[in-house]
Amino acid sequence: MSFDSEAWSQFIQDHWIVVAVALLAIVIVVKAVKTVVKWVFVAAIVIGFAVYGGYSIEDLKEVGSKVSEVGDKVTNELKDQAIKAMAGEATEAKYVDNADGSYSITTTNLELNGVPNSGKVSVKLRGVSLGTWDMEGQVREFVVQARQAAQ
Repeated sequence: MSFDSEAWSQFIQDHWIVVAVALLAIVIVVKAVKTVVKWVFVAAIVIGFAVYGGYSIEDLKEVGSKVSEVGDKVTNELKDQAIKAMAGEATEAKYVDNADGSYSITTTNLELNGVPNSGKVSVKLRGVSLGTWDMEGQVREFVVQARQAAQ
């Protein structure tokens, strides 16, 4: 276990109640117990506290990167599902020109909104926003097919 002052500072801010209880326990043990056993109790409390809060910033970053990897996998899976839905639902897509010059395309599972010639569309799959995508490949084909079906 390494001593990382930033990690300990963050730990103390997040777990100040644990710190207060540990300090109170040490004070009580030192005042109440008059033998050498009190130092065993104090050492046990200090060691327990050190083990409980001994996570470094690097440990937390490692956990954060694993969470980020999982998030990326989920996002990629949702994008794949959206592209498959575009391919399967292109014939039933409803294309609408909005009053503000933008357009909307809706299907059972998808909703695309964009501005003509902007090169971007916002995509929602089953009501969940997948962000703004470039008008490339299957996305462009889907928009073109929906527009042609509406005419």
